[in-house]
Formats: sequence, C-alpha cells, structure tokens
Amino acid sequence: MSRFFSGLYSVSIVMWVGAMWTVGYMVAPVLFASLSDRGLAGVLAGKLFSLVALLGIAVATFLIVFLLFRRGAQAFRGPLLWVVVAMLGMTLAGHFGIQPIMAQLKAEALPREVMQSVLRDRFATWHGISSVLYLVQSAFGLILVLIQGRGLRQP
Repeated sequence: MSRFFSGLYSVSIVMWVGAMWTVGYMVAPVLFASLSDRGLAGVLAGKLFSLVALLGIAVATFLIVFLLFRRGAQAFRGPLLWVVVAMLGMTLAGHFGIQPIMAQLKAEALPREVMQSVLRDRFATWHGISSVLYLVQSAFGLILVLIQGRGLRQP
C-alpha cells in the first residue's frame, strides 16, 4: 500500500502542476486568440481555472496528509510541505477570494460585458491581481517539481 501512495504522491504533483501550466499558459491564451467572442472565451477559461483550483485543493490536501504521515514532524523542517501549503493558500485565495469578486463585477455589469461597462477598471485590477497570483503559484509549482525530482526515491 505504501508504494501505491508514494506513486500517487508523484502523479498528483504532476497532475496539479501540469494542469496549472496547461490551462494557464496554453489553453486560456488559445481560447482568447481563437474565439471571436471574448466573453465566451472568458467563461470557458474561468470554468477551466475553477477545475484546476478544485484539483489543486484536493491534491494539496492529499500531499499534506501524505507528508505528515510519512515524515511526521520532520515534514515541517523541509521546504516541500511549505511549498505545498503556500500553493494551497494561493489556490484558496484565488478561487474563494478573487474569483467571486470578479464574478460579482461581471454580474453587476449585465446586460453589458464587464469590459464594456463602467466596472472595467475594477475588473481589470482584480484580473491583474489574479494573474500575478497565478504566476507566483506557477513558479511555486516549478519549485515543487524540482524538489520532488531531487528526492524521487524518498518523498
């Protein structure tokens, strides 16, 4: 059973970080470049980012529990647990903090698109904050992959 969870540990990291990079830096830009309806592109990208956030919450929870069971109090001494906790915090802040604000701004702008309304500047500010947070989280994902890669035999 230990081998199963060790394997799941590695696969989970790849799944989470890979999903973040794929959706954030490949899929979302392609949606906005390919679809003439930017509102539709935003809705689709938003749904994908929500899925990545939910995946991240599940994976981070598993990783934290796994590391605590595997290493006990020693888990707090290395960077691995703290990188996962930081990524989870950023995921929670983005998904439950920033995204609802952006959704509310979109709803208040109706029947217009938010970028065609007086709420444009506020939405752009929150979108920028969300983008920077996602970029920082992506960098932490790189750190997580590098740390994991360095210690493949012993998570």
